[in-house]
Amino acid sequence: MNKKRQIIALGGGGIGTDKLNQALDKYKIKASGKAKPKIAFLPTAVGDSAFAIERFYRAFNNNIAEPSHLPLFNRDDRDIEEYLLGQDIIEVSGGNTLNMLSIWKNHGVDIILQKAWKNGIVLTGASAGMICWFENSVTDSFGPLKELLSGLNFIKGSACPHFDGEINRRPTYESLIKSKTLPSGIALDDYVAAHYINEKIHKLVSPKEGSKGYLISLEKNKLKETIIHPEIINA
Repeated sequence: MNKKRQIIALGGGGIGTDKLNQALDKYKIKASGKAKPKIAFLPTAVGDSAFAIERFYRAFNNNIAEPSHLPLFNRDDRDIEEYLLGQDIIEVSGGNTLNMLSIWKNHGVDIILQKAWKNGIVLTGASAGMICWFENSVTDSFGPLKELLSGLNFIKGSACPHFDGEINRRPTYESLIKSKTLPSGIALDDYVAAHYINEKIHKLVSPKEGSKGYLISLEKNKLKETIIHPEIINA
């Protein structure tokens, strides 16, 4: 029996103890199909930040999930593949996407994540944890916003997070698509999650009224923007 390949990509937010983040975190748990799923945190993009790790454990406490994390800057002796393939959900932090992808490749995490995805493990994350799953994206990994052409390519096309949260995201993304530097793709406001099943959008959800998703493409050298209004979810 083929397992569903699931990615829940968030434009921003997604881990925390406030109501907006709690609603998104509960949605991830429900998508796993487990009452108390095992969830692994990959804080590579923030250099295994102790603050980010502590926030993750507060959000996914033992009452709702079985949380754990994988450090790559101070690696322990666990077998990474065995560990990650034993999870129900894998959560990727925000941060520097370029650095994260480089480190993952050197540790073989990119290949393992593809196996996890094909095995039906829910892959999720916000910002860097959103765009890493796509073919390419807009990133501030280089300092100024620019294209990143080396995503994991689980989902075709491009992606842009923080569409309403950072003033330069929209014009930069639109410019990169218009110049054909990036292909058509999806942009998400903060607190909007795009839930992909088998590489197709299943639905968009958000706990924040007024937040949106956008499909942006180039047709006859003109930008086309299709707004997707997410289903509103509660904590």
